[in-house]
Amino acid sequence: MTSILTWQLGKEADPHTVKTKYWHKLEDGRFQCDLCPRACKLRNGQRGLCFVRACENDSIVLKTYGRSSGFCIDPIEKKPLNHFLPGTPILSFGTAGCNLACKFCQNWDMSKSREMQTLADAASPELLVKAAVDLGARSIAYTYNDPVIFHEYAIDVAKVAESKGIQSVAVTAGYVCPEPRKEFFAHMDAANIDLKAFSERFYHRICGGHLADVLDTLLYVKNETNVWFELTTLLIPGENDSPEELESMSKWIMDNLGPDVPLHFTAFHPDYRMLDKPPTPPETLSLARKIAMEHGVHYVYTGNVHDSEGGATYCPKCNAQLIERDWYRLGRWHLDPQGCCKSCGFHLAGVIEDGHGDWGAKRRPVILGR
Repeated sequence: MTSILTWQLGKEADPHTVKTKYWHKLEDGRFQCDLCPRACKLRNGQRGLCFVRACENDSIVLKTYGRSSGFCIDPIEKKPLNHFLPGTPILSFGTAGCNLACKFCQNWDMSKSREMQTLADAASPELLVKAAVDLGARSIAYTYNDPVIFHEYAIDVAKVAESKGIQSVAVTAGYVCPEPRKEFFAHMDAANIDLKAFSERFYHRICGGHLADVLDTLLYVKNETNVWFELTTLLIPGENDSPEELESMSKWIMDNLGPDVPLHFTAFHPDYRMLDKPPTPPETLSLARKIAMEHGVHYVYTGNVHDSEGGATYCPKCNAQLIERDWYRLGRWHLDPQGCCKSCGFHLAGVIEDGHGDWGAKRRPVILGR
């Protein structure tokens, strides 16, 4: 049974609009938002595709600063992150809107929302971080919808979190322009980045975006930051699950990101505007995992299904089971205090502490009282 935590925020938590800095005025009088590759061109009173960035008083503003679609304490493995503080609790929150238009969105009620009433809770960065500290969360996840569109709010929360020893985790599709991307990831400690497919056709037809921009973000995070990151690909039958595409993706990951970036293949279920597709067969996930590992990726996982083998972490050198997982609950822990395999001494990639947390699979919604 899921329990609910209540946290009293006080009177400071007041949602408001803030001016942004990534935009410029065009010769025709419109204002272009330069946050993401969409480059929405707006006149006063108009909103971008994300719906939360708008043109007001001759500038681009964020309409959802300090407002959230909800808060919850989750296991960090749910993000999913399997190599970042395993077993610890994370305070998750998001806002509304998204800068992609994925037909299969699993969080469409929040990410596709154009109703500000969706944002029932509010919290200043200081109060949100205080709640995380007092509720025992080791980190804060910017999730549910893409945090790049609430860029200013996420960064302000991350700055306060850093001062209190709380880690920041971005769950993002990586669809963001270079300059704001640099500022955003400078304040993140870890990320799970959606690599939604490995074809321009899929990104253009199903997501309304471009694969090249996402690959550019992956290269940036790998080569220019110290952010620990993992990848997730939701496999949709007949759309992005062919062996040929999975082989191309695996080869690109190996050539450009290396073998130690964990890769999560997760199961699709019919949702939003893609109700005509069947759920992903477990066999498809297992095949995808096999293909990626055959190409040299060390840590490949299956998700949204019960698969003890696909959920566990194995030593790339001797194949000993290093971390046992039953959904989000950790079992066997075969690592020494330095994060090395007890059988052969191979060092596990990631941010691994001496021992793991004991949060387990609990998911606890947090009601932010006033």
